[in-house]
Amino acid sequence: MRILIVSDTHRQNKNYLKALEREKPLDMVVHCGDVEGSEYFISQSAGCPVEMIAGNNDYFSELPKEKTFQIGNYCVWLTHGHNYYVAMGNEILKEEAEARGADIVMYGHTHKPVVDIGKQLIAVNPGSLTYPRQSGRRPSYIIMELDEEGKAHFSIRYI
Repeated sequence: MRILIVSDTHRQNKNYLKALEREKPLDMVVHCGDVEGSEYFISQSAGCPVEMIAGNNDYFSELPKEKTFQIGNYCVWLTHGHNYYVAMGNEILKEEAEARGADIVMYGHTHKPVVDIGKQLIAVNPGSLTYPRQSGRRPSYIIMELDEEGKAHFSIRYI
């Protein structure tokens, strides 16, 4: 199973389309918020199921602010992260994810990619495809793959 994880596209979808084309075929797309009205475009372009939530810039969106769903044997909690102070680090977010019984938390907001694999929890942030803030400022996303045993593997990729 191959999952494309993206965030913070801010209605600029050129790099999202590049990532889709580069990574096909995909079994799922996960968007961690700040779509700014591109919900329909993102869903229709994916060609597979899409999980998506609202971010802090999705003012009039009807998307949920958070959601929980399964990927294989993993319970995934999806949130933009701004309500958990992720700009200051992801410790509060990880505590909340563990309290909710999540195996993986996917979040955005910081525009910096992260794959944080702990003993009880995996925290991933794909960064931003539009306004990257990490060193080098390259647009980023994450590919999650489940191997034959169902174990998740993550790779940060750049446009």
